Amino acid sequence: MIALLHTGAAKFPQNLLPRARQAVCSLLRAGVLKGYSSIVSRKLASHGFGASMAAMSSFPPQRYHYFLVLDFEATCDKPQIHPQEIIEFPILKLNGRTMEIESTFHMYVQPVVHPQLTPFCTELTGIIQGMVDGQPSLQQVLERVDEWMAKEGLLDPSVKSIFVTCGDWDLKVMLPGQCQYLGLPVADYFKQWINLKKAYSFAMGSWPKNGLLDMNKGLNLQHIGRPHSGIDDCKNIANIMKTLAHRGFIFKQTSKPF
Repeated sequence: MIALLHTGAAKFPQNLLPRARQAVCSLLRAGVLKGYSSIVSRKLASHGFGASMAAMSSFPPQRYHYFLVLDFEATCDKPQIHPQEIIEFPILKLNGRTMEIESTFHMYVQPVVHPQLTPFCTELTGIIQGMVDGQPSLQQVLERVDEWMAKEGLLDPSVKSIFVTCGDWDLKVMLPGQCQYLGLPVADYFKQWINLKKAYSFAMGSWPKNGLLDMNKGLNLQHIGRPHSGIDDCKNIANIMKTLAHRGFIFKQTSKPF
């Protein structure tokens, strides 16, 4: 393999280069070519494969092709209003091999039971009335999520993906609770997920009482955006996952089957 890389891209069959690159990266991960790591890296880089090889060798193999990072924001007040309704619905599609964001779904949702946002809700989430007025209903947003999932190839049975949330509330309480109230079905892909708090505690040995703030602090990461912005929280979750993957952590489903 090393000799083949020395021959140069021009002398090596182009249709076999991706296979050669994949084989070398597999051997590097296994430690077989440990002594030749720097040589192989330089040779692959010289043929334009440096970035992809680095991505493949920096992370241990994950169990999923894609992680779907999700973080709802919902109507709220003190004391709490009932029922709560989702008003921000963001999803980041994270590549399980590179841990980079490949696609984004982001919509605001118009509440129907309590259509007027409270001052407490706006202060907490940064979502103002004009951002939800005239927006699609939850039923319409769920239909668009399904369309996005299909477009991204996430409904293909051969593609393994799983949602990731900061806690169990989003998919154990909020979505099924509102869907039950409105008489809407819950898609099967929402019924299994990874609770990032549990994953972090497995990896770091401590429970993040303050959620994302504690996890960012524990990993020496800068907090992205504002707390309780759904899309910003998703970006923080993705950043924490990438950092844990760099440290060799393998993410596993934490939810129990419905």
